[in-house]
Amino acid sequence: MRKLNSKQVENLIEPGTYEDGDGLRLVVKATGRKSWVLRYQLNGKRREMGLGSFPEVSLKAARLAAGDQRKLLAAGADPMAARDAERERQREALRQQEANRRPFEVLALEYLEAHGAGWSDQWRKGWRSKLERYAFPVIGKLPASAIETEHVLHVLQPIWGTVTRTADEVRGQIERVLDAAKAQKLREGDNPARWRGHLENLLSKADKSKARKRQHLPAMSWRDVPALMVRLAADGTRDAVAMRLLILTGSRSHMIRFAEWSEFDLKAGVWSLPAERMKMRQAFDIPLAPEVVELLEAIPRTDGSPYLFPGQGRSGVMQSKAFLRLLLRLELEGVTTHGFRSSFRDWANERTHYPREVCELALAHDERDQTEGAYSRSDFLEKRRALMADWAKYITTPPAANVIQGDFKRA
Repeated sequence: MRKLNSKQVENLIEPGTYEDGDGLRLVVKATGRKSWVLRYQLNGKRREMGLGSFPEVSLKAARLAAGDQRKLLAAGADPMAARDAERERQREALRQQEANRRPFEVLALEYLEAHGAGWSDQWRKGWRSKLERYAFPVIGKLPASAIETEHVLHVLQPIWGTVTRTADEVRGQIERVLDAAKAQKLREGDNPARWRGHLENLLSKADKSKARKRQHLPAMSWRDVPALMVRLAADGTRDAVAMRLLILTGSRSHMIRFAEWSEFDLKAGVWSLPAERMKMRQAFDIPLAPEVVELLEAIPRTDGSPYLFPGQGRSGVMQSKAFLRLLLRLELEGVTTHGFRSSFRDWANERTHYPREVCELALAHDERDQTEGAYSRSDFLEKRRALMADWAKYITTPPAANVIQGDFKRA
């Protein structure tokens, strides 16, 4: 039974509580402020739920609101819990709207912050400077959801034919940032910066191939590597041990510098690197030859550090220039650590008959196209294990015992 009327509600000034019926009441404060309250009972407990202030909420509106809450109560729901859930949903929707408006530039810097801790200072600066020079002026202010293929092409086309390698690196950066945005539900659909099956059909593959071929880092002849391994073994320093591991596994220097003990399964003979530690952002397993396992077992562990080769700097690992200083100390000025990957690849070409795809995958190069990759999902781990075992055996055998003529291995 309804006890209040609109005129009465408007004229009430005496502080107190005025019942309208079915739990709806008007509360008048000493200050003159009037508000609606719904009293109800749930699971034996009495609760009071505010429905708003008068005159913003009229008597009629308050009765309708109270009726809606009673329906929820009759259905077994708690009206206050339902209201709180709806408010949280609305807040989340607003947060998502704000997130959706974050521009690509902000997302790229957030990606750098999240993933760049394990990178060298030089790599972080280069990663950012390429985006600032080429990508941000074109797509920096766009939200991730608005970036389409045409925008990516506007970034890449002006530089694709002149600095193709840099352009491809920028393309890869855009792809990774947009992948991260999709994981945060900031965009949907395919990645417009994807190369295989997409941009490869719109940009010159020949330019990309030529750019790759132009990058030749100084490399030691594969014939000279066994003699170097003898010198490194005799050196015995931490940097020399790290260099031996780098050469034996065909790894990049940052893979060795940031190697953690948790990544190694010495019993299974596998080094498992997570996606964030790989250049192509894909998890990768490296088979370990017996000589590598023996080397790893001899490396002492440092208390409080997860790394094989800890250091004193901010990164917690050996310095990025440690390998360079070692090469200079060994009077090998015309050689780079990255060049040992070329030494391995040249040896594989000239001394073995392993399939090309096996040799490339040993260096984490997957050159299979999208269609071929869809049908061939193998990482050739066991074939790579045999290849890396042959490489380890070759470079750890004293030079005088290595016979160069003949001695070909067939896969």
